[in-house]
Formats: sequence, structure tokens, C-alpha cells
Amino acid sequence: MKYWLMKTEPACFSIDDLAAAPEQTSSWDGVRNFQARNFMRDEMSVGDLILFYHSVTNPGVVGIARVVRESYPDHTSWDPQDRHFDPRSTPQKPLWFMVDVQFEEKFPCPVPLGSLRGVRGLEGMELLKKGSRLSVMPVTKEEFDIVASLGRQ
Repeated sequence: MKYWLMKTEPACFSIDDLAAAPEQTSSWDGVRNFQARNFMRDEMSVGDLILFYHSVTNPGVVGIARVVRESYPDHTSWDPQDRHFDPRSTPQKPLWFMVDVQFEEKFPCPVPLGSLRGVRGLEGMELLKKGSRLSVMPVTKEEFDIVASLGRQ
């Protein structure tokens, strides 16, 4: 099993949206960064756990989700009406991929980004590195456990 942190803008798709989705499951579409895409396409597996992170306003980890379907082509890139449209991607030669995730839990209180800094055991966490902007990034089991523990307090 691997562990991940996935960022989303809560105004676009929040943990509450995931919890309210049919079967509490949704595709994680719209990723348009090659490194983040590669993590989803090449490394994510069914059962992997995700720290669900709200970005932009009050950034922080708000809960946990699980990968329930491995990568498949992101059809939003083929739709000219979709905000994630990319004319370089076609059904015959998809450029972008997505996974399906399922709600696991929402933390009683979000774990703010600022409070993660200085937490012992998170010194090497990718999220906390200067200039880190990836929307999908790996975390270690130890980092996952520390953040989950903080979220459950």
C-alpha cells in the first residue's frame, strides 16, 4: 500500500462533495501536471490511502480517501466545453489520466498547513518543501499516520 496527498480547491470539489457523491466515490479528474499525472497513472493502486487536502482558502488536510479504481484516461480533456479541455489529448492517444477515490473520513477539525510545519516526523514531507506545488504527491506511511493522528484529535 502507498500513501498520497491530493490537493483540491474546496470551491471546485471538497471532501463534503466526495462524501455526498453516489457511493461516496468520484473520479479525480482535471490533473494537468505531468509529474502528478505520472503518480496517478504509474504508481497509484486500489487500496492506497489519500490525505485529502483543501488548498487556496484555509489550506489544510481535511480527511482521508482511498483509491478504488486505478488510472484510466481522463475524458474531461477531450470535451471542448470542459474547463480541463486539452486539444493535445484524444481518445486514441490520451495524455491525461485520473483515478477514482472513495470517502473514508472527514476530520473533526482540519489540520492547517501552518500547523504541519515544525511537527516532528514531517521535516521531509513534500508538501512542506519550499516551492512544492504538486496537486498529487506521495507521503510516507509515517507522515500519513502523523497527519491522520493530528486530524483525529
